[in-house]
Amino acid sequence: MTMARWLGRLLLPVVVGVLTLAALAAPASAHGQLAMSTPAKDSTVKTPLESLRLYFTEAPAPNAYFTVTAPNGARVDQTWTHGQPERLDKPVQEYNLVNGVWEPSVYNTGFPAVIPVAYWPEQGEYVVHYLSIASDGEPVKGDLRFTYKGRTTAPPKGWQAPTNEPDAILLASAEPGGGATADATPQSSGGALGPVAPSQASTGSAAGPAAVPETGAATAPAARTAAGQDDSGTGLSVWLVPALLVVGAGALVLRAARRPAPSTGAAPARTA
Repeated sequence: MTMARWLGRLLLPVVVGVLTLAALAAPASAHGQLAMSTPAKDSTVKTPLESLRLYFTEAPAPNAYFTVTAPNGARVDQTWTHGQPERLDKPVQEYNLVNGVWEPSVYNTGFPAVIPVAYWPEQGEYVVHYLSIASDGEPVKGDLRFTYKGRTTAPPKGWQAPTNEPDAILLASAEPGGGATADATPQSSGGALGPVAPSQASTGSAAGPAAVPETGAATAPAARTAAGQDDSGTGLSVWLVPALLVVGAGALVLRAARRPAPSTGAAPARTA
């Protein structure tokens, strides 16, 4: 066996191990994520619902933005409000950056945003879009899709589809590297609040109770499944060292592989 092959076989487990550690070191999810929804993600709805509920691990920001879009592209959402907190079907683990270290916390309570649906114009795929800011200043955004196969309904009298857009703070937080500070997310304690004025459609009311880390397993029946989420939080210090180790190990393997193997031919015999 040549030196290059021997060195390559020796370093291969090291490279694989470092890659595994780097993958495990990254936090699984960011703060304030979407944990559950009614209807569930990718589910099928067979009866017209009066409202949809999206449960987050903390109350959505007062300026959070929600839309519900029908298959034909028309918005059918009305002014959203905070609902009463409920126990999640499954506990959710999130990571919070504390003194430069990612610390896990387990959440069992979901804080819902209640989004009334004005009418159901047709069957097909409906899309719920959400955009908010977590208490740590990071954006919370994503889409929730489900299929509607129930009867169609007519719009209410005088119905006009909303045309509002997210405010500047939300748009800035959603940009890469544009996370707002925690102070930009107003917080207040208390229960769920009532609906706001029509001029504030899809912007919500004052925030409900802030999320508190909990421990233990959920006991509620699995009537709703956990919804997907687009956020993730990783610190530079978490993945930089493993990445450098991977690059260094790879360079050693390539260097050893390119080194010519020592000659094994026999030396020419001398003549008398």
